Amino acid sequence: MELRIAGVVKESIVDGPGIRYTVFTQGCPHHCPGCHNPQTWAFEGGQLTTPQALVEDIEKDPILKGVTFSGGEPFSQPEPLTELAKLVHGLGKDVVIFTGWTYEQLREKQDPAIDGLLEQCDLLIDGPFVLEQRNLELRFRGSENQRLIDMKRTRQQGQVVLWES
Repeated sequence: MELRIAGVVKESIVDGPGIRYTVFTQGCPHHCPGCHNPQTWAFEGGQLTTPQALVEDIEKDPILKGVTFSGGEPFSQPEPLTELAKLVHGLGKDVVIFTGWTYEQLREKQDPAIDGLLEQCDLLIDGPFVLEQRNLELRFRGSENQRLIDMKRTRQQGQVVLWES
């Protein structure tokens, strides 16, 4: 199964808790004004890889706490990212996902592939980047409307539970 990516950052400290391997997906429908990664918007750009090739690279770095899917829009490629997330969990690492959709919008899609990726997510950072709400002091996100959602607790309680570090 192929995955179209814009690139990776092998050791990031800004894309979630701990030292992370960040996968920047290629393709985004949101086109938020002030976007940090507009080069990821085109769905035909970037390069093709596979979840297996990425996990082989991830396995080489023992200090990684987890893997982050950023973008672009990760939920535009849910199937290969679900496969990658399962492999990452198999390594004992966690999965953080950035999305321009809200959690509620993703659930409303009633798409089994999107639901499958949500099921593999440990921390969801949701909502579009809103330039008017930009705040450089926020942890792991760019604008005040974006939430850090603890997905394990959200699944357990059946309602959004915000993440507390």
